[in-house]
Amino acid sequence: MRSRQLDRANCFQLCQSDALGHKVDLGPNWIHGTDNNPILDLAKQTNTNTMNWDGRQSVFDHMGNAVSEKEAAENTEIVWSIIERAMKYSNEESGTIPADRSLYDFFEEQVVKMFGDETAGAQAKRRTILQMAEMWGAFVGSPIQTQSLKFFWLEECIDGENLFVAETYHKVLEKIAEPVLKADLRFGHKVKKITSDFNEDRPSVSVDIEGGESQNFDELVMTAPLGWLKRNMNAFEPELSGRLRQGIEAIGYGNLDKVYITFETAFWNEAEPSTVVSPNVSKDLSVPNVTATTAPIHQIDSSDSPVNPAHFPGFTHWVEPRYAPDTNPKHWQQEAVNLAALPGATAHPTLLFYTYGATSLHITSLLSSNSETRRSQLLTSFFEPYYSRLPNYAQHKPKAILATNWASDELAGYGSYSNFQTGLEKGNEDIEAMRKGMPERGVWIAGEHTAPFVALGTVTGAWWAGEGVASRIVEAYGLTKASSGKKEES
Repeated sequence: MRSRQLDRANCFQLCQSDALGHKVDLGPNWIHGTDNNPILDLAKQTNTNTMNWDGRQSVFDHMGNAVSEKEAAENTEIVWSIIERAMKYSNEESGTIPADRSLYDFFEEQVVKMFGDETAGAQAKRRTILQMAEMWGAFVGSPIQTQSLKFFWLEECIDGENLFVAETYHKVLEKIAEPVLKADLRFGHKVKKITSDFNEDRPSVSVDIEGGESQNFDELVMTAPLGWLKRNMNAFEPELSGRLRQGIEAIGYGNLDKVYITFETAFWNEAEPSTVVSPNVSKDLSVPNVTATTAPIHQIDSSDSPVNPAHFPGFTHWVEPRYAPDTNPKHWQQEAVNLAALPGATAHPTLLFYTYGATSLHITSLLSSNSETRRSQLLTSFFEPYYSRLPNYAQHKPKAILATNWASDELAGYGSYSNFQTGLEKGNEDIEAMRKGMPERGVWIAGEHTAPFVALGTVTGAWWAGEGVASRIVEAYGLTKASSGKKEES
């Protein structure tokens, strides 16, 4: 069964494109956490170039005016300090937090405590921090208003840094694929039904393929995305057990997409060097780490970064933009990564926009209902109000645009990866139910949605989930014991 997804990264199945004239990842861009991470080990084995960003961020306010680097850094630090507090609170008080409380609710309470007077300055500060908090949506594929505070702790990931895979995952993919390509692979075959049959010894599993073909197996490992499972529970016969069905239904599924916009030159990097101001984000590894599509909590010192400090910052946020009423009447915030700041030969004059939630669905509607030429025009019109705010714009036109479209991909489940939304009552138990699968029926489930709690929604989580299932199948046949440790964490 074909399954592609974005990485928290965006996705967990690895996929590249050369459509821009240089290779880019349509799936994951990141390695989340550097402490005992097998994906980082694979990156090192394959000499895959990864990097830390220096933490600088460019911010444009709701009128499109550039915020000073000092103010942007201060506000970023405040946002991350609240994220840290929310993670600690969720870890310690999950059992008593109401299921309908969101991360945004926590932010609203915190900014009142921090800037509680009713002066114009305090009101403006509260509004600014709440606007910048919206960036959390690009971490999970859904708005911060729907992020469960009760289960925010499930967003915690492996300690260490969050690395950007500068030269794409292509060499890691080639390495992973080496043993797989020796097997009997069937591409372009859509699974329609999975039937478990029982006999005196062990169950057997029949897989019906669209077009009439059927194959039988002793054991079946389902790695379909959570979104596909949500929409295709009737593909299983007998029907899924009640607890497994509940888990699949309960865990959220996000919309995270990306738009690469390439120019002839990286005009925004041509500005005169300015004083480098980095947010004072904690390097204390006792602070919970989270996944990142923007600057993460565990930021390195800017002096250790391979990014040239004369370059424009690595991350740019356009907060609640009110200057594009024709293309963005609901003021969806935008954010982009400066790929011209990547090290050495991996750099290219490209801005990578991450879109999520309603923005992703809007972009999907543009991609699905127009010709290729018209799609390019519409995407240019949508994003031009933002990249035109960058230094030295001078009417630079995009050379090429490449957009993912996971939100309309049936086999990706019309989305990207699991998340934990308000209303969730038993999130950890739901994950465990999916992780267990139905071994008594010969059906096992793997994927980022069944990963250890410190790796949900990540490439590493998908890897560990597969290893965990393989270990349990081997144990079921009495060949060895399932390994203990993080891969089997519950």
